[in-house]
Amino acid sequence: MKVQVLVSKPKSLDITLNEMMEKWHMLELIPGLECHFYTYDKSLTSEEISNIIDSDTEAVIGVYLRKDLITEDFFIKHAKLKYMAGMAHGYEEFDVELTHKYGVTITNTAYGASTIAEFAFALLLDICHKVELHSSYVKTHDWVNDPSPRYMFGLSDQIELNGMTFGIIGLGKIGYHAALIAKGFGMNVISFNRHLKTGAEYDFIEQVSLDQVLSRSDVISLHTPLTDATKNIINKESIAKMKDGVILINTSRGGLINEDDLVNALNSGKIYAAGLDVISEEPPRHDLGILHCENATITDHIAYLPKTSRLRSVSVAISNFKAYLDGCPTSVINK
Repeated sequence: MKVQVLVSKPKSLDITLNEMMEKWHMLELIPGLECHFYTYDKSLTSEEISNIIDSDTEAVIGVYLRKDLITEDFFIKHAKLKYMAGMAHGYEEFDVELTHKYGVTITNTAYGASTIAEFAFALLLDICHKVELHSSYVKTHDWVNDPSPRYMFGLSDQIELNGMTFGIIGLGKIGYHAALIAKGFGMNVISFNRHLKTGAEYDFIEQVSLDQVLSRSDVISLHTPLTDATKNIINKESIAKMKDGVILINTSRGGLINEDDLVNALNSGKIYAAGLDVISEEPPRHDLGILHCENATITDHIAYLPKTSRLRSVSVAISNFKAYLDGCPTSVINK
């Protein structure tokens, strides 16, 4: 079987391409595979991905799973293709019936549940405590010559999470880890998910309607895929249902939020603050309004970046492919 792997060059400072490739070469230990690796350092368009994949390839790992790639023309061009895997948790909505027509199994790679959930709380804690602001003040103020120093005074509001209600939209692996962290902070955890989650491990989470998450939560954290159903799920109508002064966190996809409506809510104070690892345009090529909101903390889509999670992503992708070869595929997203 011919397998092509598209490997993005590392974007973090603590891992090298050689380290990534050392993990990827474990794929070659699977008998019967002819492995080919393609490395790149910028985002690839669907057309570029299609051109990279050879016509005789039977499995490809590392593609962006989105509707403009998964088309009839693509499957006609790659008639031997039977397995596609994305390297991310997230994916865009695509034509599932079309993949069934051509007998292609599609999986995602759920490697970073803990690290992405941790980053969501890093954004939240930055909003609540502004640690860097206070650190900079202590380190730069002229304490020697200040006759009446303001020490032990807050430069920003200090917000305690214990006892607050943490609302999750999307109770997948990342959302579940966020729930565990919230529980550890003494928060009440509620969640909305398209399908009810069952099992004792979910007993500490109150699963409710979307409207209840919106109306009851002090903090709302988004952990759902971007689909036609979830696009702009945060908009002026849903924001109106929220508590005054709610905090919004998004480490999923920028398209979940109508950004203009969010800007208006931040400027009016309806939403106290937003912590965003994703925005509508990445990188922002235009003068987006959200970039001018002082109560928006924005990072550049880096929640997935720790070295441990990057190496884990390779191990999980290989494990998923082995499961497919063994006839019991896991992480299948086109069931």
